[in-house]
Amino acid sequence: MPLEANILEKMIKEAFADAEVKIVDLAGDNDHWSLEVISKEFAGKTRIAQHKMVYAALKGKMGGELHALQLKTLPREIL
Repeated sequence: MPLEANILEKMIKEAFADAEVKIVDLAGDNDHWSLEVISKEFAGKTRIAQHKMVYAALKGKMGGELHALQLKTLPREIL
């Protein structure tokens, strides 16, 4: 079963209370997403660490309910 945008956004916002989230369904199937997350939680962390934080927030859904994810993370401090 694919992961709907509202559930994806809810999971991110539960993990990152201040998150600004932009979601685009890349294939129209709720299975291939582009996700941009902006949060102060990413400040001072490497891009790899930021992405690991997002994957942790997805609680194992990546590779199952969530097939493909194009991910961009930004610390709020650079905006």
